Amino acid sequence: MSDFIVSARKYRPSTFNDVVGQSAITNTLSMAIKNNHLAHSFLFCGPRGVGKTTCARILAKTINCLNLSENGDPCNKCESCLSFNENHSFNIHELDAASNNSVDDIRSLVDQVRFAPQIGEYSIYIIDEVHMLTSSAFNAFLKTLEEPPQHAIFILATTEKHKIIPTILSRCQIFDFKSIGMKDIISHLEYVSNQEGIRSEQDALHIIAQKAGGSLRDSLSMFDRLVDSTDLTLTYKSVIENLNILDHDYFLKITDQIIDNDFSRVMLTINEILLNGFDAHQFIMGLASHFRDLLVCKDSQTVILLDKGDDLKEKYLNQSKNCELSFLLKGLRMCNKCDVEYRASKNKRLLVELTLLKMATIGKFSTEKKNNNSQVITPGKANGDISSVTEEHSPKDYRAPLVSTSQVSQIKEDRREETPEEVHAPKRKVRSGSFSLSEIMKDKKEEEVSEVISKKSSSFSDSEMQKVWYEYTEKIKAEGKTNLFITLSSSVPNLQDKIKINLKISNDAQQKILEENKIELMDYLRTSLKNDFIELTTDITEDIKRDIPYTPKDKFLKMKEENPSLKILQQKLGLDPDY
Repeated sequence: MSDFIVSARKYRPSTFNDVVGQSAITNTLSMAIKNNHLAHSFLFCGPRGVGKTTCARILAKTINCLNLSENGDPCNKCESCLSFNENHSFNIHELDAASNNSVDDIRSLVDQVRFAPQIGEYSIYIIDEVHMLTSSAFNAFLKTLEEPPQHAIFILATTEKHKIIPTILSRCQIFDFKSIGMKDIISHLEYVSNQEGIRSEQDALHIIAQKAGGSLRDSLSMFDRLVDSTDLTLTYKSVIENLNILDHDYFLKITDQIIDNDFSRVMLTINEILLNGFDAHQFIMGLASHFRDLLVCKDSQTVILLDKGDDLKEKYLNQSKNCELSFLLKGLRMCNKCDVEYRASKNKRLLVELTLLKMATIGKFSTEKKNNNSQVITPGKANGDISSVTEEHSPKDYRAPLVSTSQVSQIKEDRREETPEEVHAPKRKVRSGSFSLSEIMKDKKEEEVSEVISKKSSSFSDSEMQKVWYEYTEKIKAEGKTNLFITLSSSVPNLQDKIKINLKISNDAQQKILEENKIELMDYLRTSLKNDFIELTTDITEDIKRDIPYTPKDKFLKMKEENPSLKILQQKLGLDPDY
């Protein structure tokens, strides 16, 4: 049998000073021990792998040490410390509440609490995963937890504080453990690497820390597995291959291709990513995170939010200089829209490809605009002579740069491929060095105004409207929608205020039928009349009420009037006489 011990156990802290990323809690506990202000019950709560059980064991070992050092650390030489280190201490009891969660288990614990410790001053009871106790077990534990013997101290640990009943919470000193920060995890991994003689790249440790999600134990477990597969050498390439993580170089490369509006290379790159076994949804979310990282690189004050290695951070800073703020914001919106629509999509690959091609279209339009804005005609040249172009703007020259007919056609063709949001987005030049919330809100307002302006608003006459109305009624009549046909034919619609169409109907039943089909009707009218501002109003007027049955009751009454034998049948069957 091998003597190998996993790093999470081998490098488990033995003093409060060794605990990673929980300085606020360890300092509080250390001061409580020095000042002899120990509570009789503690609750340690927080995510997995952040040091809850470790701190509970250190606390139990420290308060029973017979010869504490000046800084409050256990001596590791007294009988109590040696028995704890060799895992046969009779003063420290650990209970796993996940498997011992019944009332009988708690009663057994309560009976055990009455006995004083053999060595040291306290008997410490560590109950892990305490939220797994049943309600009856919690209630059986209340009295002992509130008024334990003077020698008993309880340390409860849990990952789900919300599952613990309030009466237990009120009897404990609560310590909320936070997730371990990236820098702390990387620093600890570097320490373990040096102790084990393992060569590790900084970027490789960054990836492990990101994947761990704030859990130091998870990062050490991944570290052990990756070292086993790389023969004591941990490289960035080996880490992304073994953890199945999409390389940052892919995101950097495809962003450059989108900015250069290289459609073919964009399609080839996404194809390569999918052939390598990566999920398209994972890629689009990674691209959104990449755009977010480029966005924070646009301002010197937000660069600190970029959790990357030094080499990778330099690449991000260089690429962010080539990306306009408007492009990044639109790219983030497109990625978010693709994420929302991904699950419902029948052709997921096509959805991702279309999203990328739209981004490339934005990049192309922004590049052409930037180039056109930087070209002005040098004063003194003859009309039509644009052979000499400079970026210096002359105050005497106000002529716009000349564009050929082929260029105009190409731009129009490009704009047809864009969505309305992209075509009518405000084309203002944004500073690449910084951005602010006011600029983003202004950009959004301008887009909303442009969207309103872009709507069709062609004028039409009353006769044109009635012709389209008649065409729609004939269409629904052919489709068999009799009730809707009767409702729309109940009166002749008339035009009011140029865009408002008023229809007189006879009852609430017609109003309900009209409401159920209003979206389709308005879409037909606005498309046919080329006006997106058309409104429909209705008036219920008894003057035009016709003897037309709509509801089942009206239909039966109508039939009973025309055929009196139905009334006799109704009486024989004992049906509702008012119906």
